[in-house]
Amino acid sequence: MAVSNPTPQRELRGQRPQRPSPRVVNSAEHQAWLAGHLTPRDRWLVRMLYEHKVFTTHQIVDLAFPSQRAASLRLMSLYRWGVVHRFQPHRDRGSHPLHYVLDTAGAALLAHEHGIDPHDLNYRRDREIGRAYSLQLAHTVGCNSVFTTLVRQTRQRGIGELISWWSAARCAHHWGDIVRPDGYGRWREAGRDVEWFIEWDFGTERLPRLGFKLAGYERLAEHTGIITPVLIWLPSTRREAGARRILADALRSLDHRERVPVATTATDLVRPEQALDANAARWLPLQGKATEGRLRLADLSTRWPRSSTGTPDTTTSARDSIDLPDRAEMPPPTPTPPPLPAYRRRR
Repeated sequence: MAVSNPTPQRELRGQRPQRPSPRVVNSAEHQAWLAGHLTPRDRWLVRMLYEHKVFTTHQIVDLAFPSQRAASLRLMSLYRWGVVHRFQPHRDRGSHPLHYVLDTAGAALLAHEHGIDPHDLNYRRDREIGRAYSLQLAHTVGCNSVFTTLVRQTRQRGIGELISWWSAARCAHHWGDIVRPDGYGRWREAGRDVEWFIEWDFGTERLPRLGFKLAGYERLAEHTGIITPVLIWLPSTRREAGARRILADALRSLDHRERVPVATTATDLVRPEQALDANAARWLPLQGKATEGRLRLADLSTRWPRSSTGTPDTTTSARDSIDLPDRAEMPPPTPTPPPLPAYRRRR
């Protein structure tokens, strides 16, 4: 029996499909045409790329699509329309997945949606495409994978919900004079919330630098009146063991060590299919006895009940304690996509 496939394989393989010229992409006619062709999920993906800079195909599947085929088909259209751009980094063996960044039409769409002049969006096409050569690319993609895995669990398993996810750039905008975490998140499960800052260690910096960062988090807790756990992700259990010794020494040197709850994990600690699953039983708190074992992300809320060093209002979070800037800022997108229409879910 013949197997029918209505999608020509060349549509999925093609590396350089026909795209409009930059002049066409920037035209009012093209923007008007896009208004009738972009779905709410497309617009949400544009906001996510602006916030988090770069996603691989696999990450976009985790974020918003039921399969890689569905994602590839839609991303092909968005690429042809100038909404996203893509590149494939070099790899000595095998090949990397395609990486996607925001393109000109997507940036213009975002600006118009929020009533901002496109020139004030702080978007540069050459900078976004230049991420293909950035030494920070693997670091950014790796850290993003921790959050996209949680979004996949939110969508597919319904165990919990990632209700907040801030990029390193947004964190730096609000707290950069004190700390510069690689991201901020809040996870809700079984009626309990846990929020955290993440420090993603790629194994390229000296471990003492991790210890130096704890003093900044102590100052942030003093400034905001909020205690927020710091989760440190390391590439191997061997490096984690060395990091924990240095972090313990740094924590003992603080005046108020109770303001900086710290837990560590390593990528190779669990099975390969769970390597980037932040909600696995992998977090080992620095304070307390190691014999108490590793905890799931949701269980950290019982180890470290959210508390305030300045006010008794325990519903406040680090996110809520920011001083709003004088100028309007693009609001962070929700971590999960808008639901698909019912007729598409039935397919």
